[in-house]
Amino acid sequence: MQEIEIEFASEGAALRGLLYLPQAKAAKPPVVVMTHGTSATIRMVADRYAQAFCRAGVAALLYDHRNFGASGGEPRQEINPWIQCRGYRDAIGFVETLAQVDRERIALWGDSYSGGEVVVAAAADPRVKAVVAQCPVFGAEPPPIEPGPAAFETMKDILHRGDVRGSPETTTGPIPVVSCDQAGTPSLLKPIQAYRWFIDYGGRHGTGWMNSATRVLPKTPVPWHPGLAAPFVKAPTLLMVAPKDEMVHANYSVARQAYELMPARKQWHDIAGGHFGLLYYPSALFDEASRVQAEFLQRHL
Repeated sequence: MQEIEIEFASEGAALRGLLYLPQAKAAKPPVVVMTHGTSATIRMVADRYAQAFCRAGVAALLYDHRNFGASGGEPRQEINPWIQCRGYRDAIGFVETLAQVDRERIALWGDSYSGGEVVVAAAADPRVKAVVAQCPVFGAEPPPIEPGPAAFETMKDILHRGDVRGSPETTTGPIPVVSCDQAGTPSLLKPIQAYRWFIDYGGRHGTGWMNSATRVLPKTPVPWHPGLAAPFVKAPTLLMVAPKDEMVHANYSVARQAYELMPARKQWHDIAGGHFGLLYYPSALFDEASRVQAEFLQRHL
């Protein structure tokens, strides 16, 4: 496979990552657009998923979110789901400029926080032909308002044109992403399993990961909640969910409620290992997750 460095513009910043291309074939391959969850970067196992998809004949465009890793953007280490969704939108636009792939067969992939973002991005963008969300964050509770066309149209308008700047009242941080001492040094992600994975994989040479983040959830006419977009995802969607997920905002029952609201072309897959089990490579859980996801992409692209 080929691995090519790429860069594209989003919200005034350069987003950077890698394009993985399968070995040359007669037909141009479909492509999956990928980025990681809360603060993680492309060299923290997401690249292993991209390589697995590439071996299955699906090209992968993998990039760091704005403000993180190799990508530009200020303030550094700031997470804003609306801005990150705009990154997915702009990544799709960049894919449409690439001659090496089939620009009519584009999928989205997300993990954890980005697993919720791909649902919103796909619902708002008809160019998306398939969605893979692993251990997706749909929130600790169902949406505070009833999902429906009016709420979703407002959500789309916010995504494309809204003012999504934060304020002191809507901002958490900067604080550590993870900590082994919640009493002395509280962190954004609290379970010890999060600490173990981030320190292990983020601490490796070359990842560009930093143990600091600020989370922004702006006050908007409709709140950020992927469950409000779930009924409007027209692309085939795979939700890979851990029944014993440790992360409070990756609530299993809330994800299931969102799934039930999605149109017919969908697939649910329970996976063991909690929130981080499928992010260990090599492992049997990684093999299971990447195989099921690759087969889903092959089937629907």
